[in-house]
Amino acid sequence: ALYRTKTHFVVIVVPISGNADLPYWVYLRSVAEMSKAQDPFYIVKEEIQESIDKLQSTFHQWERIRPDNEQRVRLTKELFTNCESIEWQVDELDKAISVAARDPSLYGIDEVELENRRRWTSSARTQVGNLKKAVVAGKENGNSASAMHRELMRLPDRSNMYTVEDNDEFISSESDRQMLLIRQQDEELDELSANVERIGGVGLTIHEELLAQEKIIDDLGNEMDSTTNRLDFVQKKVGMVMKKASATGQCMMISFLLCLFIILFILVFFT
Repeated sequence: ALYRTKTHFVVIVVPISGNADLPYWVYLRSVAEMSKAQDPFYIVKEEIQESIDKLQSTFHQWERIRPDNEQRVRLTKELFTNCESIEWQVDELDKAISVAARDPSLYGIDEVELENRRRWTSSARTQVGNLKKAVVAGKENGNSASAMHRELMRLPDRSNMYTVEDNDEFISSESDRQMLLIRQQDEELDELSANVERIGGVGLTIHEELLAQEKIIDDLGNEMDSTTNRLDFVQKKVGMVMKKASATGQCMMISFLLCLFIILFILVFFT
C-alpha cells in the first residue's frame, strides 16, 4: 500500500529490498536506534494528529453554518473526505504496529511502547468515527429541516393535511437519497483505495525487476571489460614476440606450435 504525508512522501508501506514483509519505518528503526523526534511512527502520528485537529476545527465551523447554506454542503463533503483519509492512515499505522509486535526487541521497542501506540491509534479512530457519525446525523437533520421549511413556505393553506403528508414523504425520500449517495461515495473511495494499493504493488514489482536487470547488465559489462583487457594483453605479448623473432625464428615457432597441436590432437582423440 502506498502512503503519503505532507512532508514525507513514503513512510510506511514501501518495503526495503530483502525485507518485503517489513514496513519501512519498522526496518529503519531496527537498523539504527532513533529518538522519538526521529522515529517515523511519531512523525506520522504528529501529522495524523494535525489532520484530526484541522478536522475538528472544520467540524466546529460546519456546526455554526445554517443547514441550507451552500458552504455547509461543501464543508460536509470535505469532512467526509478527510475522515476517510485519516481512517485509512490510522489503519496503515496499525498494520505497521502489528508487524513490530511480532518481534519487538528487533525494533528496539517494548510491550509498553506497543500498547501506547495501539491505544493512540484506537483513540484516533474513535475520535474520527464519532465526528463522522455527528456529521451524518447533522446532515440528515439539516436536510429534513431545510426541506420541511421550503415546503411549508410554499403551502397556500397549512391546514391541508394531504399536502403535509406529501411533504413528509418527500422529506423521507430526500433523506434516503442522501444516505444512498453517501454510501455510494464510501464505496467509490474504498475502490479507489484498493486501486491505489494495487498500483503501488505493481510499481514496487517493476522497481525490483529494474534493479535486478541493472545488476545483470553491470556484471556483464564488468566481464566484457575484463575479457577485453586480457585480449589486449595477449595481443601485445604476441606482437612483442613476433617483433623480436626473425623470419627463421618465426617459421620454427610456427612449426613447433603445429607439432604441438598435432600431438595434443592425437592424445585427446586417439588415446
